[in-house]
Order: sequence, then structure tokens, then C-alpha cells
Amino acid sequence: MKRVSEQAAKLADVMKKRAQEIEHAIDVLLPLPDGQEKRLIEAMRYAVLGGGKRLRGFLVMEVASLFSVAPACAARVAASVEMLHAYSLVHDDLPAMDDDDLRRGQPSCHKAFDEATAILAGDALLTRAFEVLVDSDTHSDSQARCELVAALGAAAGARGMVGGQMIDMVSEGRALSGPEVTRLQALKTGRLIQYSAEAGAILGRAPAQQRHLIAAFGRDLGAAFQIADDILDTEGTEQEIGKTVGKDAAADKATMVSIMGLDQARAHAAMLAEQAANYLASFGERAQTLAALTDFVVSRRS
Repeated sequence: MKRVSEQAAKLADVMKKRAQEIEHAIDVLLPLPDGQEKRLIEAMRYAVLGGGKRLRGFLVMEVASLFSVAPACAARVAASVEMLHAYSLVHDDLPAMDDDDLRRGQPSCHKAFDEATAILAGDALLTRAFEVLVDSDTHSDSQARCELVAALGAAAGARGMVGGQMIDMVSEGRALSGPEVTRLQALKTGRLIQYSAEAGAILGRAPAQQRHLIAAFGRDLGAAFQIADDILDTEGTEQEIGKTVGKDAAADKATMVSIMGLDQARAHAAMLAEQAANYLASFGERAQTLAALTDFVVSRRS
């Protein structure tokens, strides 16, 4: 028990350090201009700075460290994926989507600014994410940069996160099977988490077998993360998670909790987390922090 608590404390320290590095990278990559577009950049910075677990960025940096990638390069890719994630949250909170006034314990972007500015801020965060990836400062190898762009486009587009959002919207009020919910969540949430892990391996020019292991790790971690989110939406508090709770049930959305019940969903998430950790076995002690992350994902309260 003592060793578990020590690992949790060490993980918390590493996550805090990585979050600070990512925050700094985002700050540098989104400077405030003097022109009339300043309000747009302010909204972008509001949406992406000063909050969140930075789980996706953390994955980029920790996987990249397995392959001795320069931290400055990894931080740029981490910042990129956090920008894209922030764009998705800004648009998701809009009245036409999930209609949520609270995000990370503060007013959503469209409440802090206005709907039109929030839409533009999301658009600009999305495009800035790709702009960062293609810059030579991100990686000296143009092939690596191309792979990062292609992988992020696939993870975030119609066959990834945005496609999952569409399925989520058209499925409200419908009874979905377990496999249907699994696919929805794999697209809506899992693909971007999987990309974040894969991006570290792309940066490190990892061999194919290791990239496959990292991709499988990211896939199962993403699935476990979303089930944990479903559980928090059911039994968490607004103070804990920093956003409105109970929205899935109110919108009659199918989740693993609604299909399996709380106890079985919790057990399924734990199984996926263990499976994810097993994919890291060949990396040995170097992947200790990533292995500890699998426990954090299913035990977190925010």
C-alpha cells in the first residue's frame, strides 16, 4: 500500500512538472498581438491556458522520453494536441452542441466572451495546432512532421473525434449496444488520447513493433479514461470535476454506465487500464510513470 501511494505521489509530481512545461510552451506559441485580432487570441488563451490535467500533452512528453526526444520538441507537440483538445471543448460547450456554461470550474469560452468569438477561437486553435506541427522547430525530419500531421488529422476528423461527436448527437435518446457505445467513445475520446501516445513514438522515430505497442496502450487507456468520465458524470460533483454533472443521463445518452451499471463499468475500466499497462512491459522501468498513469486514469476524481 505504501509503494502504491509513493507511486501516486511521484506521478502527481511528474504530471505537475509536465503541465508547467506544456503551459509555458502554449504561452510562447500564442503571443498576444496589438491588432484588432487581440480579442480572438485572448479567447484562445482563455480556452487553453490555466487549467486541465494536460493528460494528452503528458502522454506525448512521457512517451517521447522513452525514445530520448528533446523535451522542447515534445513540449511543442504536447502544446499542439492541447490546443486541438481545447478547440473541441470550446465547440462542445456551445448552445448548439452540449450547451454547457461551465468548463474547468470557470465560465465556458462562449460565456466569458460570446458565441461568435468562441467559434472563431475554436477554429483558430484547431488550425494553430497543425501550424505548430509543421514547423521545423518541432522536428528536424520533415517525414516525422508529415506523420504527426497525418495522424492528428485522422484522429481528430470525421473518422475520429468529430465523427464520434456526430454519432453522439444523433444517438441521443436511442438504445445503443455495448459495441456501439465502445465505437462511439473510441472515436469521440479515445482516438485523440491514442494519438497523443503515438505522437511521442513518431517523434522518437520508434520502430514499428514499439509503435504498435504504444498505440495499443493509448487505445486502451483512452477507453478506460472515457468510462471513468462516465462514472464521474454519474457520481461526481461539480466542484470535483469543474463542469456540470449528470448531463449524460439528462440527455438520455448511452454510456457504459447506463449499459453495465456502475460496478461493472468500474470493473471494465480497471481491466482496460491493466491491459494498457501490460503493453508497456517490454519498456521496463523506463515506462514506470506511464504504467502508474493507468491507475490514475481510473481512480481520479476530476
